[in-house]
Amino acid sequence: MEKIRILVWDLPVRVFHWLLAIAFAGAYLTSGYDRLRYVHVTFGYTVAVLIVFRLAWAIIGTRHARLSSFSYGPRAVREYLGSLLARNPRHYVGHNPAGSWAIYAILTLGIVTTGTGYARYGHLVGKWINGVHEVAGNLFLTVVIAHIAGVVVSSVLHRENLAKAMVTGYKAGPPSEAIPATRWVTAILLAGFVAAFWSGGIEIPGLPRKADTSAAAAAGAPPGHPASARDERADEQHESRERGGRARVRSLRPLGPFVALAERPRSAPAVS
Repeated sequence: MEKIRILVWDLPVRVFHWLLAIAFAGAYLTSGYDRLRYVHVTFGYTVAVLIVFRLAWAIIGTRHARLSSFSYGPRAVREYLGSLLARNPRHYVGHNPAGSWAIYAILTLGIVTTGTGYARYGHLVGKWINGVHEVAGNLFLTVVIAHIAGVVVSSVLHRENLAKAMVTGYKAGPPSEAIPATRWVTAILLAGFVAAFWSGGIEIPGLPRKADTSAAAAAGAPPGHPASARDERADEQHESRERGGRARVRSLRPLGPFVALAERPRSAPAVS
């Protein structure tokens, strides 16, 4: 069957893919730093929002984005991996069986990681959740690394740049496998929602608002005064006690999820 350059990945899938990669990398790199707590939490919320979108898009999305197009069992995965080892890989226009299982693992671990992160940040359960959260995050990273390795190997054996295809949306395949449209509007709405998340246009549960700091200032407390950072310091101290350490006191001035952090003097000036 004749193969030509066809549109396979719609724009929402591509936007989801790269935003998830950025959000997970950001969450992983900012974990464990009190100074970057709100940034880490916002990355986590971003991962959760993206996963919810992808689950919905797996039902209502375009042909190759739907779950029905990449539902493969263990036998299909074994046969595909065997074809890779034999250097005669079977070509799939959409997700191949190994890639589909990587997607299942990423979505599952994303749900576990963000769910335990929410429980940890909100102090909803005991300290045991910290270990579960960290293990899930490390497993998530392991799957991502395996996925990247698989993409590299498949790209070489198929002589097709799969990473580039997730940028352009185009792959080689029969004309009958092409999707008719790229769904610009949905992609713009998804990117816009995430941008509003980060700009403070959409309030993130559990994060301090600009109004919180403004109220403290209106009451006569200067920026950095304990009245404007009490809750944030309490959260830091709580998690520090859980780790068996002592929290360093900081002034936190939130702007949306971005946090301007400045070291507070050890003794706060008196307020007249």
